Amino acid sequence: MDQVLFVAAEASSVTYAQRILETWKKQGRKVHAFGVGSQEMENLGFERLGKSEEMAVVGAAEIINHFSLLKGVFDNLVAEAEKRRPKVAVVMDYPEFNLMLAKKLHALGIPVVYYISPQVWAWRKGRVKTIKKYCKKVFVLFPFEVPFYEEHGVPCDFVGHPLLDELDERLIDDEAYLKTHRNQCGIRDDEIVLGLMPGSRRLELKQHFQIQLDAARILAKKYPNLKVVILTAPTFSKEQMQDYLEDFRLPYILLKDEPFRMIHLVDMMLVASGTATLQVGLLKKPMVIMYKMKWLTGVFAKLVVRGTKYFGLVNLILNREAVPERFQSEVTPEKIAALLERYIVDPAYYSKIKSDLGELRSYLGDKGATQRVVAALDEYLKP
Repeated sequence: MDQVLFVAAEASSVTYAQRILETWKKQGRKVHAFGVGSQEMENLGFERLGKSEEMAVVGAAEIINHFSLLKGVFDNLVAEAEKRRPKVAVVMDYPEFNLMLAKKLHALGIPVVYYISPQVWAWRKGRVKTIKKYCKKVFVLFPFEVPFYEEHGVPCDFVGHPLLDELDERLIDDEAYLKTHRNQCGIRDDEIVLGLMPGSRRLELKQHFQIQLDAARILAKKYPNLKVVILTAPTFSKEQMQDYLEDFRLPYILLKDEPFRMIHLVDMMLVASGTATLQVGLLKKPMVIMYKMKWLTGVFAKLVVRGTKYFGLVNLILNREAVPERFQSEVTPEKIAALLERYIVDPAYYSKIKSDLGELRSYLGDKGATQRVVAALDEYLKP
C-alpha cells in the first residue's frame, strides 16, 4: 500500500486534505495517509501523528509556548518518514514548520509537493528560494501565482482554488433562498444581520472575540433590529465560544455549520484576516477585516510584511483595498463599529462593495481543484 505523508495543520488546509482522502476512498485507491490532520481525517483512516487542533498556533509567544509539542511532532514525522519512505509528502500552508520539514524530507530523498503554498508573492518573497530547493512542485490556487513561480524556476501546476468545490451556487444572489434560510434560523426579514468570525486559532479567539462583541454592542445601541450571528470555526466547539458570551446580552445566534452556509445568513461580516475573508468575499458579503496580535508580535509582523500594501486576502488578490482592513492599534470597537455602520447607512457603498467582491471569482479558476490535485499526485504514486 502506498504511503503518503500529509501536513494539514490549519483549519482551511484540513478541509482540502480531507477532500483528497475522500476522493481516494471513492476511487478505491490503496493509499495509507499519515501525518498532521484532523479528527475528521482520522475518521477516514488517516493516521494522526500530530493533531491540527493543537498545532494551529500563531505569533512568537504562542509558538514558544507550544515549542515542545511542535518539535515533538516534527521529530516524529521525520523519523516515521525515514522508516516508512512515503511515495510523496504533501505539505499545506504552515510555512515555518513545513519548509523546515521539506528540507529534512528532501535530504531523505522523499519528494515534497506544496499544496496551499505560502503567499510568497505578497510577502517574504525570499522563501521562494527555499521552496525551489526542497520541493518538487507547487500546486497553486491563483492564476497570477504561475508567472511568479515560473520566473523563479519553480515547477508548478495551477489547480484552481478548492474553496470553489465547497460552494453551493444557491448561496449567491438567490434572495428567495436567503429569506427561507434566514427564517429557518429564526431571523426576521426586518433584521440587520451582523456576522462575527474571530478566527480559527486559540490566540485569535482571545485577541479578537471580545473586540468583535464590543463593536456589535455599539451598533446595537443605534440599531435595535441588529441580529448578531456568531460563526464557530471548525477548530472550536460551540461550548468554547459560549465561554466568551456569558455577559453578552444582545440577541445572537451561535452557529457551527459548513462555513459557506453560515456566511450566507449575514448582511455584513466582521472577520479576522485569513482564508475566511475569501469565503465571505465569494458570497459577496461586505466585510471589515481585522487582525490584532500581541504588541511584540505585531512589531515583528510589520517588519516581515514591510512593502506590502494589504494583509487581507481579498484585498491582496484584488490588489486594492476593496474592503476596509484594520491592524493592531486601529482595531478598536469604536473604529470597527464605525466602518460597519457605513454598510447600514450608505446603500450605494454597500452595493459597490458587493459588486467589487463579485470580481474575486475570476481569480480562482474553475471548480474541480481536488480532482486536479489527485490526478497530479498520481505521478508520485505509480508503481
